[in-house]
Amino acid sequence: MQADELERLITVDRLRSYTERTGSSAGALRLYEWNMRAAASVMELTGVVEVVARNALDRELRAWAAGRTRAPWFDVAPLDGRGSADLAKARARASRNGRLGEVHGRVIAELTFGFWRYLVESRYHTSLWVPDLHRAFPHGPGNLRVRRSEVTRRLQQLHFVRNRAAHHEPIHARDLQRDHDYALELLSWISPHAAQWASDVTSLRAVLRARPDG
Repeated sequence: MQADELERLITVDRLRSYTERTGSSAGALRLYEWNMRAAASVMELTGVVEVVARNALDRELRAWAAGRTRAPWFDVAPLDGRGSADLAKARARASRNGRLGEVHGRVIAELTFGFWRYLVESRYHTSLWVPDLHRAFPHGPGNLRVRRSEVTRRLQQLHFVRNRAAHHEPIHARDLQRDHDYALELLSWISPHAAQWASDVTSLRAVLRARPDG
C-alpha cells in the first residue's frame, strides 16, 4: 500500500506527532508501526501487573473482612463514592444485573484497573492500607507510608500508559523503559517470582531495542 494512501487512512492529524518526531512521511509511518508494537507490548505487561496486583489486593481484602465479619469485603469495605459506584457496576455486570448468582471471581474480573489504582491512594491509608493492604506488597519499602506512595506512583503511571496504548494513542515520546522497570519492580514487591516470569515472557524490552532511528 502506498504511503500517501496510508497517510490518508490513518489521517494527517493522527500522524502529526510521528512526522514532527521523524521529519518525513516515511519515517512517521515506521515510527507509527513501532508504536503499534510498543502499545501491544505495554498491554501485555500491564495486563500481568493488573491481574497479579488485583489478586494480591483481593486476597488481603478478604483477610481484612474475615477478621471483622462473615460478609464479603464487597459489603463492608469503607469505599468512597467513586469506589462504591465502581464496585456496584462490577457486581451488576458479573451477575448480569441480578440474573445470575454472584461469583466472587467474576466480580474481581469486572473491576477496572482504575479501581485497584485508587484503592492504594492516600484516602484509604488509615482505613485499609495500614491494617491490611500493605501486605499485598510484602517486598516493598519498609516504611508503610513510603510503600503506599511508591505503589501508588507506579500504578498511576502504568494505568495511564495502559489507557494510552488501549486507545491507540502515541506513546513513542514516553519513557517506556521507565514503565517497563516500574512494572517489574511493582511485581517484585508482590512476588519476585512473578517479576522474573514477566521479565522472561513479555516483549516490551525487545520492542524498545527495535525502535527505528527515524
